[in-house]
Amino acid sequence: MKGIEKITARIAADAEAANSAVREESAKRIAEIRAEYDKKAQEEVVAILRAGEKEAQQHASRIERNAQLESKRDVLAIKQEMVSKAFELAKSKFAQMPQAEYVAYLSRKVVSCCSGEAKLVLNAADKERYGAQLEVLCNTLLKGKGSITIAEETADIVGGFILKQGDVEVNGTIDIMLELIRGELAAQVAQVLFEG
Repeated sequence: MKGIEKITARIAADAEAANSAVREESAKRIAEIRAEYDKKAQEEVVAILRAGEKEAQQHASRIERNAQLESKRDVLAIKQEMVSKAFELAKSKFAQMPQAEYVAYLSRKVVSCCSGEAKLVLNAADKERYGAQLEVLCNTLLKGKGSITIAEETADIVGGFILKQGDVEVNGTIDIMLELIRGELAAQVAQVLFEG
């Protein structure tokens, strides 16, 4: 029986050797697969981190651009407010011009608008202080091509005039005159205020 035991032992040894080779091959293949998946996992991690970093940079860039736009809007609003205040100051200074300059200016404006018989409406203070003088100066400048009389009524205006010719009214108030030239002068006023 020793022969059978030897054969059995030999078969068992061969099976053990084959089994060991299969285990080694399996362990080697498992290690290769694990290394391959570890490498893929690392690549995925790097790709995810890069994508996250890129997205974070884009987000930060958007926030910065929005902050810059908001800042520019705020600065522009402040500049517009200051330009408006400059025009308000000009309006009050205009109404406080020396009498001779103010009357001469108004008379030129009135005559440029008049084409016949007209009534001139002023604010109460201007009517009392300059009304008669303005009427005489306007009629002198018109040289018979029309006539101006100061209206009995007054207007609630800072300064300037309202010229009434029949159904037509010409608004020559300081507010309107400044508003008409504001578009032309606003850029120049801003330049003086902010670049000087």
